[in-house]
Amino acid sequence: MEKGSFSQIGEIMTVVIDCNVFVVCLTSRSPYHYIYRCLVDGKFDLLVSHDILLEYEEIIQKKYGVATSNAFMSLLNELPNVIPISPFYKWLLIDADPDDNKYCDCAIAGKAAFIVTEDKHFNALRTVSFPQLTALSLDDFLAKL
Repeated sequence: MEKGSFSQIGEIMTVVIDCNVFVVCLTSRSPYHYIYRCLVDGKFDLLVSHDILLEYEEIIQKKYGVATSNAFMSLLNELPNVIPISPFYKWLLIDADPDDNKYCDCAIAGKAAFIVTEDKHFNALRTVSFPQLTALSLDDFLAKL
């Protein structure tokens, strides 16, 4: 099956989601809240590494406070479709913001179909022939859901 495809009947899409996507998805007033609801409802699998979880916790705490951050982190710990990944290799695919590489490394290690992000640094993935990664915008991901 081609990278980034998931068309087999009953197959669940596996993705890595950039922290800033969750920042805009958590509030029920957001047009992207459906992405959060789909995660909770098990409509896709979410791959996370330890480093990604630390960033989720830090950024959501700054944006929404400790209580929301704690609740979100507890939810991620309980959902069966949140899959922990331990990347053992650092691919260093994004030079402009090396911190973004944690998402790439997790996606490669977990064989994710997509990285969901609005971060323009991920445009660098278009020039990488191997390993092949596909970054999707919020709108494109929403359309796939």
